Amino acid sequence: MDGKLIVFEGVEGSGKTTQIQKCQEWLQNCDRLGGASVVVTREPGGTELGVGLRRLLLEGHRDLIHDRAELFLYASDRSQHVEEVLKPQLAKGAIILCDRYTDSTVAYQAYGRGLNINLINQLNQLATDNLESDLTLWLDIEVEIGLERARQRGAIDRMEQADLAFHQLVQQGYQELAAAYPQRIVRVDASKSQEEVQAQIQEILREKLG
Repeated sequence: MDGKLIVFEGVEGSGKTTQIQKCQEWLQNCDRLGGASVVVTREPGGTELGVGLRRLLLEGHRDLIHDRAELFLYASDRSQHVEEVLKPQLAKGAIILCDRYTDSTVAYQAYGRGLNINLINQLNQLATDNLESDLTLWLDIEVEIGLERARQRGAIDRMEQADLAFHQLVQQGYQELAAAYPQRIVRVDASKSQEEVQAQIQEILREKLG
């Protein structure tokens, strides 16, 4: 079968990492894949270059990096990730489970930071060489609940340090993206238990993967 890029999106604490792990285990035991490999990756940080960029972007104080500089760092990470990981793995027919992709940049940098959305769309096109996800799973959860989950994990990163208003704008971004691209973005109710969320995801993937 052809390779597929499946992206997991959502606000902080939405459960992406947990659900990706569960999804990987399920897919690896799924007969319908016909032997295709399942690759888990993330943005930022899916390449050696990206590991360093992730450290810059997510560690330290939230005001350390200017908003436009932040945008360009994310674009640099994505460009390297597309060429080094995503394209080669898709060419091999892999099923890629990616923690964040282009919609994160729109939600966080356009809606959250207030940067020009046209500029961000252009940067995304350049960074991805027009590679879009085959499916984006939006793990939808109330911002306050997600942030509380994130805080319970321990130390919070640079993005999680932002105020509630920022995260509410990010959530608005995801809502509007889902409404604008229903053929690509599918909402998952992430307020339920881990098992119930995974059951939703598996049902969506059965339908989409055939």
